[in-house]
Amino acid sequence: MDNREEVREFLTSRRAKITPEQAGLPSGTRRRVPGLRRSEVAALADVSVEYYAKLERGNLSGVSPTVLEAVARALQLDDAERAHLLHLAQAQEGSDALARPRPRPGRQRALHKSVQWTLDAITTTPAYVANGRLDLLATNRLARAFFSDICAHHHTQPPNLARYQFLDPAGHRFYANWDLAADMTVDVLRTEAGRNPHDKDLHDLVGELSTRSDAFRTRWGAHNVTRHGTGTKPFRHPVVGDLTLTWQALAVTAEPGLTLTVYTAEPGSPSAENLSLLATWAATQEAGSST
Repeated sequence: MDNREEVREFLTSRRAKITPEQAGLPSGTRRRVPGLRRSEVAALADVSVEYYAKLERGNLSGVSPTVLEAVARALQLDDAERAHLLHLAQAQEGSDALARPRPRPGRQRALHKSVQWTLDAITTTPAYVANGRLDLLATNRLARAFFSDICAHHHTQPPNLARYQFLDPAGHRFYANWDLAADMTVDVLRTEAGRNPHDKDLHDLVGELSTRSDAFRTRWGAHNVTRHGTGTKPFRHPVVGDLTLTWQALAVTAEPGLTLTVYTAEPGSPSAENLSLLATWAATQEAGSST
């Protein structure tokens, strides 16, 4: 799983976004490419045009951190994009390592039982653990009620939030601001692809989504990466209606690569009332299934 194409497309897409004016260069009148020329990026990074062309062909093997930082400054990368470029370079350290098969990340990865205990202790708001592919690995009772459609009707195990969002019509209804949520989902998957280019399950997921969803394919081709640690999303739940929830994503230190996400509502808000209704509904559903 050589990532040179990923590197090439990422660097060219970032170069296309920077105008000469943003870079402090004269714009001129005869420009055949959007954004900066390769020669201009090379000059801003203080490397030769030939060397930068090699980087943009996808070869980051052996590139020093100083050069990577210079290229990041020239392309005006933000913190998330800098980190993505570093991950792409780290993945190329040793071409034989890229060619050598690595263990396939197992879908049936067993979480430590204390992870589920922690989730179960969160009783008033939805909480779940997911990996970088957005597989839903563990949930508390309110999260199972919150994601009732995906938990009840999707037969792939574990359920995948990206597949639900892009391929299931219910996902389009569930995310009230679908475009914003879709952008964030693709950002997460693109970041994971740079960090872990050997994840065959991720490659398979991206291939499936690119084939079956024009909306996903367009976003994937943009090569955008953004850090998402907290934010607010509107939802339209099939049982309790509209919810506007704030989310916090927390790294699970004991389980590298996994994230604990907790949704909360503003106290006293209509969304908080609807979360309480959801909790009541979840308890009723659970009681009914046990009888």
